[in-house]
Amino acid sequence: MTRLILWLLVFGSTALWAQNGTLPIVASDLMRLATANQLSISPDGQQLAYVLTRRALRNDDDYYYTRHLFLARLDGQQPPAQITHGDRSDSQPAWSPDGRHLAFVRAHEGKPQIWILPLDGGEAYPLTKARYGASQPRWSPDGQAILFASSMPRHALGGSPAWPPDRPGRNHQDEPAWLLLDAEQQQSIEASPDGSIEALRAWLARNNSKDNPRVINRLQFQAEQDLQPEEAFNQLFIQPFPSGETRRLTHSFQNFNQHTWSPDGKTILCTATQPDVHPDYQYQELALWSIAPDGSGLQEWLRLPGCVLSNPQFSPDGRQIAFIASCGEGSIARQSNIALAAADGSSFRLLTVTLDRDVNAFHWASDGQALYFTASSEGGIPLYRLALSSGQPERLSGENQGVMDFALQGKRLAYALSHPTSPWELYTQNLDAPQVRQLTNLHGDWLRGKRLGKMHEHWVERPDGTRIQYWVIEPAGLQQGLSYPTILNIHGGPTAMWGPASYSMWHEFQLQSSWGYGLVFCNPRGSSGYGDAFKKANINDWGHGPAGDILAALEDAQQRYSWIDGEQLFATGGSYAGYMVAWLVAHDQRFKAANCQRGVYELSTFLGEGNAWRLVPGYFGGYPWQPEVKARLDANSPLTFVENIHTPLLIMHSDEDLRTGVIQSEMLYKSLKLLNRPVEYVRYPKEGHELSRSGNPLRMMDRLMRIIEFFERYAVHPEPGRVLPPRSPQEGGRG
Repeated sequence: MTRLILWLLVFGSTALWAQNGTLPIVASDLMRLATANQLSISPDGQQLAYVLTRRALRNDDDYYYTRHLFLARLDGQQPPAQITHGDRSDSQPAWSPDGRHLAFVRAHEGKPQIWILPLDGGEAYPLTKARYGASQPRWSPDGQAILFASSMPRHALGGSPAWPPDRPGRNHQDEPAWLLLDAEQQQSIEASPDGSIEALRAWLARNNSKDNPRVINRLQFQAEQDLQPEEAFNQLFIQPFPSGETRRLTHSFQNFNQHTWSPDGKTILCTATQPDVHPDYQYQELALWSIAPDGSGLQEWLRLPGCVLSNPQFSPDGRQIAFIASCGEGSIARQSNIALAAADGSSFRLLTVTLDRDVNAFHWASDGQALYFTASSEGGIPLYRLALSSGQPERLSGENQGVMDFALQGKRLAYALSHPTSPWELYTQNLDAPQVRQLTNLHGDWLRGKRLGKMHEHWVERPDGTRIQYWVIEPAGLQQGLSYPTILNIHGGPTAMWGPASYSMWHEFQLQSSWGYGLVFCNPRGSSGYGDAFKKANINDWGHGPAGDILAALEDAQQRYSWIDGEQLFATGGSYAGYMVAWLVAHDQRFKAANCQRGVYELSTFLGEGNAWRLVPGYFGGYPWQPEVKARLDANSPLTFVENIHTPLLIMHSDEDLRTGVIQSEMLYKSLKLLNRPVEYVRYPKEGHELSRSGNPLRMMDRLMRIIEFFERYAVHPEPGRVLPPRSPQEGGRG
C-alpha cells in the first residue's frame, strides 16, 4: 500500500507542472470546473456511483448548477456513464445490498425525496412522499427497507418539548397550529383582533403562519440567507422496499442524524441532541443514541460531557463501533479524533490522539482490523491507515495532494484527488496491488495547453518559535529579471487551512497568476492542520499574532524571490480574512490596494448580527457587556483603528449573508467615506456567505474580476498590460 501511494506522490510532483502551454487561465474557465464526490462503491466492489457537479448556462445570464449521478467501472474497461439527466440536483447515492438498485435524493414537487434507480433497466421513480421531505437513505442489511431522515418543523411534532416555554408568559401550544389545520378547521375558529384573548391569539397565530410577521423567540434564529424563527427537528422514518407504508420511528424534540444499521439489522445507531435541552443551547455536545427498527427502545447509547460525537459506524462483525469525538475546552478549536467502543458502549478509547490532527472522515477495512481516514495536515489532506493492533496511524498519500472524498469496499479504494495542476479527478486502486487507475478526465483536456503559475513551499520561524508554512505562486509566464506585483492572499475561518490542495482557491489563484501577479499565502496561528496548540494560539488575539505570521511569510518570500516588487503589494481575503485585511491596512501602510470580503470588523455588534456569533465567546471568553471582554473585543476590532486606514480599499459583501452580517461592511465603508478615504463598496444580491464557493456562477466571475480590476487601477506591471499571448476567439467559453 505504501509503495502504491508513493507512486502517486511521484505523479503529484514530477507532473506538477506538466502544463507548459501558452493559453492563460481566464474567468470563464470557472464554468469548466467540476467536482465528483459522494462516492459509493457497489457491494461487489466492481462499480463506483458518484455525484458530478457542474455549472451551466441557459442563456446570456441564466447561470445554474447541475448535479447528476454517474457510474464508473473500477476495472477501467469503460468510461464513466451518466445515469441521471436533465436540470436536476441528484445526490446521496446508496447501493442496495444486492447491487441491483441505487437509492438517491432528488427534489420532487418542491421537496427532496428518496428515489430508486433500477440498474438492470427502467426509469428512476420516487419511493417516498414525505410531507417534509426525505434524505440520507440507508438500506437495511436485508434490502427490505430504507431508513431515512425528514426535517419536521416544530409545530408538526405535536405535544410539548421538555424544556420550559420560550415565549414569556405563554404556554406551549396555547394558540391554534394554523399550518396543521385544513380550511374547514380554520373557518371554525374565531380569529379576530377585536375579540377575546383566545380570538386575538388565534388571529395573531394566523398572521404568523403566513410569515406576516415572523415571531422570533429562539436563540439561533439566523440561518445562512434567511431567518429561521421556528426550529426544525430531524426525525427518522423507515420506508419498506419495494413498497409499503412509511413508518415513523422517532417522536421527540431532538435532531436525529447520521443514522446507520447494525450488520444484523437489529439496531439503528445515530447522533441526537438531548431531549431536555433546547438545541440552540447544546451546540457543544452531541450524543450517540440507539433505537430498534420498530421504533422501540430509544435510548442514549453514549454521551461524553463537552464532546460532539458523530459519524458512528459498526465494524463489519458488529462487535465494535467507531465514531468521531470532537472534544476540548470551550466551543472553539476542538480536536476531532476517531474513537472506538464495544457495541454495548463499553471499553471507550480515542485512537488518533497522538496524531494531533483533526480527522475528517473514515471507513472500516473489510476485515475490521484497520480504519482508513483523512485528516487536514500542513496544507494537504492525506489518507491514513490505522491498524487497531498497533494503534499508530500510517500516512499513505504524498505531498501536495488533497483526498477530498473516498470510499472503501473490500480491497477496492476509490478517492477524489486535488493537487496544484489538477483541480479534481477520481482514482481507484486495489489495496494489495501497486496499480493506480484514473477514472475521470474532468479537467485534463481543457487544461492541456494552459499556462499555470508554479507553486513553491517554504517555512518561516517566528521570534516565539512558531513555524509558519507558506507558499508562493509565480506569475504565469514569469520572466527572470523583471519585477511583478504580488497579492497576499489570506484564508478565513480562522481555523481553515490552505495549501497546494486547496480546490476552492485553485481557479482564483491561477486566474490572478495569469493576470501577471505573484501570490503569497500561508497558514497563520489559529489554522487547522498543525496540531491542537497551534489551532488555539489565536485565542484572545485575532489581530497582532496572526498578522505578524502573515507578514513574516510575505517578507520571507520577498527575500527569496527577487521578482516580487515590494512597491507593488496587494492583499485580499474573505470572512475572517476580510477581518484580517482590514486589520493589516489599519496597522501597516505597505499595500498599494486591498480587498475585504464578507468580513467582520466590529466584534461587539458581530455578536448580534451574524449566525457565527459564537466565535465571540469562544475566542474572547465572554460577551460585550462584560467590561474586560468588551476591552478585548475593542482591542481586536479593525473598526477601532479605522482612522489609520489610508490604503485604497474594495469592500465586498452579499445582501443575504447572515453568517457575518452586512452591517459589518456597512460600518467599515461608511466610516471610511466619512474620513474621505479611497474606498469602494460592492453588494451582491441573492447571495450569502458562500458566494465565492457555491454562488451563482455569473456573480462568482463578477467578484473575481472586480478584485482584479480594482488592483489593476494601482498595479504597475513589468510591461504594459498583461504579459500574455493573444487569445484565440474560442478561448475561455462564454462569460
